[in-house]
Amino acid sequence: MTTLSVQHPLLLMGPMVRRAEKTAVCIQFATAKPVNCRIELIGHECYSEQDTIRLGEYLFLQFVVIKPINSQFPRDTLLPYQLFFDDSTVDLSAFSFNNQPLPEFVIPKKLTQILHGSCRNAHHPAKDSLVSSSHWQAVERSNEQQGAQLLLLSGDQVYADDVAGPMLLAIHQLIKHLGIYKEQPLNLDLPADIAEQLYGRHYLLPTTSWKKRSKLGIGYWLKKDEPHFSSVKAYNHLIHFEEFVALYLLNFSSQAWQYIDLNNLSYSGGNEKNQTLFNAEKTALIDYAQGLAEVERLFSNVSTLMMFDDHDVTDDWNLTAGWEQAINQNPSSKRIVNNGLASYWLFQGMGNDVLHKTGSLLSPFNDCLAGDKQWQFKSFDKHLNDFSHWHYELMTIPKVVVLDTRTHRWRNEQNFNEPSGLLDWERLTELEESLLSHDQVIIVSPAPVFGVKSIEAIQALFNMCGQPLMVDVENWMAHEGSAKKLLNTFRRTDTPNETLILSGDVHYSFCFSVQKRFGDHPNRIWQLTASGIKNEFPRKLINVLDKLDSILYGPKSPLNFFTKRWHMEVDKHQTKGKGQKYLVSDSAISLVTLEAGNLARYQLIHGDGHTTEFDLEEQ
Repeated sequence: MTTLSVQHPLLLMGPMVRRAEKTAVCIQFATAKPVNCRIELIGHECYSEQDTIRLGEYLFLQFVVIKPINSQFPRDTLLPYQLFFDDSTVDLSAFSFNNQPLPEFVIPKKLTQILHGSCRNAHHPAKDSLVSSSHWQAVERSNEQQGAQLLLLSGDQVYADDVAGPMLLAIHQLIKHLGIYKEQPLNLDLPADIAEQLYGRHYLLPTTSWKKRSKLGIGYWLKKDEPHFSSVKAYNHLIHFEEFVALYLLNFSSQAWQYIDLNNLSYSGGNEKNQTLFNAEKTALIDYAQGLAEVERLFSNVSTLMMFDDHDVTDDWNLTAGWEQAINQNPSSKRIVNNGLASYWLFQGMGNDVLHKTGSLLSPFNDCLAGDKQWQFKSFDKHLNDFSHWHYELMTIPKVVVLDTRTHRWRNEQNFNEPSGLLDWERLTELEESLLSHDQVIIVSPAPVFGVKSIEAIQALFNMCGQPLMVDVENWMAHEGSAKKLLNTFRRTDTPNETLILSGDVHYSFCFSVQKRFGDHPNRIWQLTASGIKNEFPRKLINVLDKLDSILYGPKSPLNFFTKRWHMEVDKHQTKGKGQKYLVSDSAISLVTLEAGNLARYQLIHGDGHTTEFDLEEQ
């Protein structure tokens, strides 16, 4: 296997516009050497505050927060910006639309158009919808329109558990080229050569001995050890902190791929099935890497906010209390999960709040780099695990409430193998309070609140059989307490007249409208699900489930009264045009159009560039 000799570019990743408000704008990027950075908003007096995090010999993650000097930044207007390194201008034309000299973004006040999506799997054969979204945004700008004011990514921006063989090799090439600092070795029996680990890491990850498993489960009697990491695609699961760092660069930066001789990556094992898989994954990654420059252009021109879901760390992250217990009792398993969370904090979390609360982790993190340039994370882990402010809100019109449904779970204390509620009582109470006194609100929930009933029924059957991890029972209705509390919130008379719930996770897209069956409060809830950006549910199977759901849970079906949300009337909305359907499995990112804060259009921009629109009229 050959590697490329590439001279280190100064600008390694970015710039990516993160949270943008009238008092502060955060822009993140990466450089290959330490440099004094500042950013100016053209035509506005401002100053910059810089935070630099050194992650390797040639890797410096940069956060520049721009603040106004005397007044506030204008909102709902395009703002061009210029980046300076050591007082020299940086050529940003490659990150600009339509041959403009500089990128430009909007600080939103009144939201009119939002791009939203989730589930971006680099090696999935589907086209990357962020590329087609960037093309759409370029057309809008060429027509002197702002286009989308926000890009909301609601989970699985990276897949740490489902990693392609060529990607794992590329990760280790990048670690070597950039000298990414490594963590203290884990107590795992891993072959020294990464090529020998390909498609076999799931055998090397920690397990719980069958002797310690419950005698009520079949695993004990079959004498089968239970893996701590439940992903069915954990063949190349990321383990080390430096691997997570490299994965983010290869997902966010086109420049990072210049270090990788992708065409010459090869599988040296003798397994024919793995060889076929490796070749298919490499083909998908070549296409993926070619589109990243366009993705970076989108990031540079639209305020981009994110929230984790499970695959950003590992599949089924905190799904049950039993899962959490097994992870926390094994130092290596806990280290892997914390590596995923720490890398999320670095590349996704800090930009969400302009380092306001997330910045409190900077000092303990930097203290973990030992004199030998090796990370010693033991002291940092406590700060990381105690941190409780991953969720955030935007005071726009409508208000945007982004939920952390992973680290504040309502655990089942009677049965540790039962799915945990996605939010505990305290967080649900906070959500309830945040909805009051607003006419319209947008909630970003990684998993749909109002999902497809037939699929949830199948998940419930597996859960009754004691196998919640087998079918990923990640829905709001799976936990009695959290479901009841949330639905009671929506039934209150002082909740918003219109609530939009933006969700992903499920790898298909749909549009449901929800209203109370009883009462005079005319509140309407829109469940808008867009998934995935680069992922898809098996199309034949989703068509079967679509028909099954229409038969079993049609508007007049008595089965609706046996669900937890029987007092809520859920209407499904079909797509317009030929081949009308309720569930769409075709890689896409959604375009949400608002008028006076209310939903006006709901469209999907697919990876190949075509669009689908849902009919919002009552069916």
